[in-house]
Amino acid sequence: MNTIPQATSPEELKDWIDTGTDVVVLDVRSAAEFESLHIKGSYNVPLPLLAEHTEELAAKLDTKVVLVCQSGVRATEAKTNLASVGFGNAHVLSGGVPAYKQAGGGTVEGSKRWDLERQVRMAAGSLVVAGLVGGKFLSPQLRTVAGAIGAGLTFSAATNTCAMGKALAKMPWNKTGNEPTRASVLAQLPPKKS
Repeated sequence: MNTIPQATSPEELKDWIDTGTDVVVLDVRSAAEFESLHIKGSYNVPLPLLAEHTEELAAKLDTKVVLVCQSGVRATEAKTNLASVGFGNAHVLSGGVPAYKQAGGGTVEGSKRWDLERQVRMAAGSLVVAGLVGGKFLSPQLRTVAGAIGAGLTFSAATNTCAMGKALAKMPWNKTGNEPTRASVLAQLPPKKS
């Protein structure tokens, strides 16, 4: 089983879409991120939903799949999940949705929100500053907040996961009225050709 991502460039994906190549684009970001900006014609299958129903979703796919997110981290995790159930025709879009838009690919823009990665940077940075300032003026023990965030970021980089991102994804401002469900995702995917 190969879980190393097959990378697809934004230009290559744009060419596949423009020439009518049989490809399904799965956006594994949150529904709120998808609503803000997504590739025209893509399907929103948030990573937690894909992880929970990988086998069932893979059974609906019989063509080339391009997995997209903001930067490639979640798409790579989704590819690993699909490979674990025997689906090997998945590609990860290099640079994510922003790179596709920059390459001139067709996108759909909705309500503006900060993407999850930017929210993580803001939360982590704010907690570090608060820990250092609090440690200076209130109690030296508050400096441990900065240390805990630093340790968390180091662990996040080493494991290529993000607990803070997963927590922030559950916040009310990152929810929409159109949260995909198992049933809605399975219904929206194109039927198998064979």
